[in-house]
Amino acid sequence: MLALRLSPPLALTRPTRLVARNLLVYRRGWMVVVSGFFEPLFYLFSMGFGVGSLIGAVALENGSTVPYAVFVAPALLASSAMNGAIYETSNNFFYKLKYAKLYDAVIATPMSLSDVARGEILWALMRGALYVIGFLAVVGVLGLGGLGLISSPLGILAFPAAMVVGFGFAGAGMAATTFVRKWQDFDIMQLAIMPMFLFSGTFYPISAYPPALQIFVQCTPLYRGVHLIRALTTGTPDVWIAVDVLYLITMGLIGLWIVGKRLNKLLLS
Repeated sequence: MLALRLSPPLALTRPTRLVARNLLVYRRGWMVVVSGFFEPLFYLFSMGFGVGSLIGAVALENGSTVPYAVFVAPALLASSAMNGAIYETSNNFFYKLKYAKLYDAVIATPMSLSDVARGEILWALMRGALYVIGFLAVVGVLGLGGLGLISSPLGILAFPAAMVVGFGFAGAGMAATTFVRKWQDFDIMQLAIMPMFLFSGTFYPISAYPPALQIFVQCTPLYRGVHLIRALTTGTPDVWIAVDVLYLITMGLIGLWIVGKRLNKLLLS
């Protein structure tokens, strides 16, 4: 058994036993997990380098300019973290909750509902981390080829920043999924995810929007993640990155609290 081969601290932690179970299930379906990495990579090459060759430099919020690919790359990194978290905490979590009845069996063991929530959040973060590491590896190879997409030493913080993004969306995604009644309800979730991806300063500065719309976009979680990672990779940090981190961590914690309450209602009442 995979769980028996883990190191003692990991094997004895109840939430990570759920992670070990998921690793065991996906040991022959790893392509399903890895496939989600390619979407932001395709956007990077098609938009960052393809369209970017026609656009040239783009102005950042502080007035400095960077090549278009440098502008787009951190936004796609934030999107990778978001996608990994959302994929795992939406359809997969819903299937295990409603159809496989996995958690009905889990709570018959010493594991609590809190352990379930934390274990699935950790698993979602691991999937997001896989996407982020893959994306950063490609960015590193491009940097060796003279196409550097990270122009600041602060870019070393891009990975932990992406994990903060993933935690925020994992908590929110799982909380939203506990209210889903049927598969078609996930279309509503996509109505929130896709516009965020397209309009959160991913492909162009939000200064293109009217002032009122700019304020609205700045309140969305993906924009906060994009702003955080872009500030680090371009070396333009400001006081707002503290707001970004606080916003995303708070979103994840609130989501985790909602999940605990909802699972108690769904499984124990």
